[in-house]
Amino acid sequence: MRKMTGSLLGVVLLLGVTGIAGAQGNSADMNGPPKVLTTVREFTKPGRGGMMHDKSEGAFVQAMAKAKWPTHYLAMNSLSGKSRVLFLTGYSSFADWEKDAKATDMNAELTGALDRATVADGDLLSDMDMAAWIYREDQSQHPNADIPHMRYFEITMYSVKPGHEQDWAEAVRIVKEAYAKGMPDVQWAMYQAAYGAPEGTYLVFTPRKSASEIDRDFANGPKFAEAMGKDGMKKLEELSAAAIESVESNLFQFNPRMSYVSDDYIKADPEFWKPKPMGMMPGMKKKAPATPPEMQNQ
Repeated sequence: MRKMTGSLLGVVLLLGVTGIAGAQGNSADMNGPPKVLTTVREFTKPGRGGMMHDKSEGAFVQAMAKAKWPTHYLAMNSLSGKSRVLFLTGYSSFADWEKDAKATDMNAELTGALDRATVADGDLLSDMDMAAWIYREDQSQHPNADIPHMRYFEITMYSVKPGHEQDWAEAVRIVKEAYAKGMPDVQWAMYQAAYGAPEGTYLVFTPRKSASEIDRDFANGPKFAEAMGKDGMKKLEELSAAAIESVESNLFQFNPRMSYVSDDYIKADPEFWKPKPMGMMPGMKKKAPATPPEMQNQ
């Protein structure tokens, strides 16, 4: 990914991290949870978000597209918490991530364009951080989702107390069983921190097609309690108190202008993933450009 490659290469070579699975040379298919997930969070200065940040990020998208780069990433804006943008890139393994970093470093034209975009983008930011996560299939529930047709990710971060991993695993197990019994359509993907976040940090990604699904899940709370049963709820409360240090949930909305997605995404929903150039309103006819051509797709 355009913001992670340089820092990753140093981490991989320093720590001697080996691949989790066979590298494919491309980012993992986001329709299925990638084994390795990298995240970049950009915190924007007050008044420097919105379309201003969209245009700045468009330079990264244009650079990747011009290079026909095989690694794609998904961008989303926060709808809760601090104003920030989250970028997700999936890989089949850490070795796959390293290959992407090396290939980027060897492409002088691409790195030059990314460096220039980074300098311009930095003026809009108050802070940024990066992390890498490992997919926990055993703690996920129906994780495969039609991401190209989703519009939101609800992301919940859990901090597990040191020495209480078994309590956490047991709590997740009984929650999965309850959902399978009472609400079998509920789905999420679980990731555990590998780098860039405190040990014992977990992220739960829940995809949403619309905000109405959030209303539905809140309304279904009694169904979950019924599926758990009185004794089950008591056990879950005990395990949660023992294992969980803190928990925080936030909602993020996909941003197609900041995302560099594959052709499969665009074919699945071109209206969303290939939006009209900024400044054009629905129904307006395109006129002769008043700005340089390279600015028209930002």
